[in-house]
Amino acid sequence: MERHRQLFNAMLQPVLAIVIGLIAGAVVISTVGESIADTYRQMWNGAFGSKYFVMSTLARSTPILLISLGLALAFRAGVFNLGAEGQMVLGAFSAALVGLYLPVPGAVKMVAALAAGVAVGGLWSLLAGLLEARFKIQLLISTLLLNYIAVLLAGYFVSDPFQDKTGSAALAQTAMLEKSAWLPKLFAGMSLHAGFLFGIAGAVVLYLLFRYTAFGYEVKMLGQNPFFAQYGGIQKNRVMLLGMFISGGFAGLAGTVEVLGTQYRFVDGALTVPGYAWTGLMATLLANAHPLGVVVTSILLAALQTGAMGVERNTEVPLEIASIIQAVLILFISAKLSVQWWKRRKKGGASHGTV
Repeated sequence: MERHRQLFNAMLQPVLAIVIGLIAGAVVISTVGESIADTYRQMWNGAFGSKYFVMSTLARSTPILLISLGLALAFRAGVFNLGAEGQMVLGAFSAALVGLYLPVPGAVKMVAALAAGVAVGGLWSLLAGLLEARFKIQLLISTLLLNYIAVLLAGYFVSDPFQDKTGSAALAQTAMLEKSAWLPKLFAGMSLHAGFLFGIAGAVVLYLLFRYTAFGYEVKMLGQNPFFAQYGGIQKNRVMLLGMFISGGFAGLAGTVEVLGTQYRFVDGALTVPGYAWTGLMATLLANAHPLGVVVTSILLAALQTGAMGVERNTEVPLEIASIIQAVLILFISAKLSVQWWKRRKKGGASHGTV
């Protein structure tokens, strides 16, 4: 019964947050002088109005979903991994290099590129975990700062040593991957690729892992009460390091499927400008780090972004309406976290006989 209640809350809270965001958006729309009903109709049509738009929304949700799953595992273990952006970028860059230079047949090259992206993203995340375990450098700080190193390092490599210089524009990007290494599209003529299936499979696997495995139990206990978990024999550093590697692996996979399924090369800024990592963080927090809940929140946030493009095309309301709604969602998350912190503090004070 408790698990059903948690799942219900994981689904209800993001929907409630979206409703609050839409109400705030309605206030802005009314000040612009546009029809609220027509604007939101255009937003719906831009996200789900046709098969093409549905596939575009699901394609945009794919990297968000994969990042959210990795962060869900980290947050469940009480680990603050804010380095998904750097892990995603390095994973994507590594996958592109493997796809370009590994001398094997196309299908093998695709699998090798996927494995390389996961491994590099996981190892970059593990580096922050090792700094925490060995030198007590807080993950909140190290993961955030490692983002800058990863993004700038990848940007340098595609601006000079691995830059595709065959075109006249000389953009900061690698050469195009051969078609045999591309991820297959799920529907002909649509943008949705097999990476979305990786996200759905990952959500199911994480749900089963949390519910039925010893490692899932250790993650849960470490996140809820680390002192009790250590007293019960759970090795904090082992769980933390493994959790960081898996979390970074999901982020690396998010970048890899974008390279293999959408861009077909690594392009500097193509993963950071859309803000996939921070949208994934928002999706994770909205769903309370529930692996099935993040599927819903990732699609909802992706729909908000693709729908806003439809609004800008067909009304006088600017694209920034999506940013306004997302800002309200961030406020919702902040308020929720503040209330949870206050309840824990109040409970702790009461247990010690203080006010």
